[in-house]
Amino acid sequence: MTFSRVRALIFVAVLFVTAGIVVIMAVSRDSQNKASQTLSCAAGEVPAHNDMPKQDTVTINVYNGTSRVGLAEDIGAQFKNRGFKVAKMETAPPAANGKPYDNVATITYGPDAVGSAYLVSAYFLVKVATMHFDIKRKGAVVDVVLGTQFQQLATTTEVNQSIAVIGKPPLEKGTCEA
Repeated sequence: MTFSRVRALIFVAVLFVTAGIVVIMAVSRDSQNKASQTLSCAAGEVPAHNDMPKQDTVTINVYNGTSRVGLAEDIGAQFKNRGFKVAKMETAPPAANGKPYDNVATITYGPDAVGSAYLVSAYFLVKVATMHFDIKRKGAVVDVVLGTQFQQLATTTEVNQSIAVIGKPPLEKGTCEA
């Protein structure tokens, strides 16, 4: 091999190394790698977290909206066994309309808990629980009020099927993806 070829190979190798260093520095110093929430939301919209999390990151409050004694504690314990964090297990306050909770469950959540609420709803099967979104609600805690039609939580297979049907939870009116 001639000296001119060796010199050309060294020059090309130096160019490759320099190009690699420039690319690594550009990627590591990129200031656009974290999108701003304000850029993705229109005026007046509230950022909402609609990615479905894992159970161990979800905190719920379980309320008994029936006359069955100990129902909140029993179902709260079942949610704990399934990996959820349960903050409260109490009797539900009276319904706003004065009527009993005549459904399977009412799930109340805010913008920080959209994905969490849909994960919890999978434990009552698809579209069985009544979803109640409150855009002014702060925090990622999900409230579950068990109604008079509640029988039992879904099995693991039923939960997995419900999660597959739900997919990515939809954004509520007045929100944008955080």
